[in-house]
Amino acid sequence: MTNDAFDDSAQLRLEIAAAAARLVAQDGADYGSAKRKAARQVLGDAPNRPTNRPNILPDNEMIEEQVRQYNALFLADSQPARLFQLRTIALQVMEALQQFHPLLSGPVLNGTAGPHDEIYLQLFAESAKEIHVFLLNKNVVLDMSESPHFKGARYDAVETASFLWKNEGVHAAMYELDDMRGALKAKADGKVLRTDIAGLRSLLAASLADGVPAAD
Repeated sequence: MTNDAFDDSAQLRLEIAAAAARLVAQDGADYGSAKRKAARQVLGDAPNRPTNRPNILPDNEMIEEQVRQYNALFLADSQPARLFQLRTIALQVMEALQQFHPLLSGPVLNGTAGPHDEIYLQLFAESAKEIHVFLLNKNVVLDMSESPHFKGARYDAVETASFLWKNEGVHAAMYELDDMRGALKAKADGKVLRTDIAGLRSLLAASLADGVPAAD
C-alpha cells in the first residue's frame, strides 16, 4: 500500500512537471505560476487521486529537466540559436556593466531559455543608487521593482532594474558588495546557479565549437 501510494505521488509529480514545462516553454510562464496552473490541470482531471500529500508538487529542478526535454523534442531547430542569441546579448550587457561585477543567472545560464525568456543579471555595488545613476546616465529607461534575495527568505528583497537591451528584456537585481561572497560557489550536486563574464564567454565558445548557429 505504501509503495503504491509513493509510486502514484511520483507519477503525479512527473505529470505536473511536464505540464508546467509546457507552460514555461510555450507561454513564458515563471516556474511558480506554471507549477500551480499545471497542478490544477492535472489534478482537476483526476479528482479522486491523492492530492493532499505535501510532496505532490515537483521541485524546480524537475520542471527544469522537463523543459530541457520539451526543447529537445519540439524546439530543437530553433532553441539552440535562440539561447546563443540571448547569451550573446547578455555578454554585451555584462561587459557594459562590468564595474558592477555582473553575474548571469536563470534560463539563459542553465540553457533552457526559449522564445519567451529574458536575461537575469545580478549586480553588486556599494549601493543600488550607483547602478541606478549609471544606467540613467546611459539614457536607459528603467522599470524598478524588487526581487527575492538569492540567499533566501531570511534576507530582504533587493531592488531590480528592468530595461530593454537590443529589444531583449533584462532584469538586473542590485546587491551589496558583501553579497558577492560565495555567489559563484556551485551547489553540492555541482549545479552552477550563476556565472561571470569569463564563464559566459566559455559557454558561448563551447556552443560555437559544437556548431550551434547564432540567431539573426
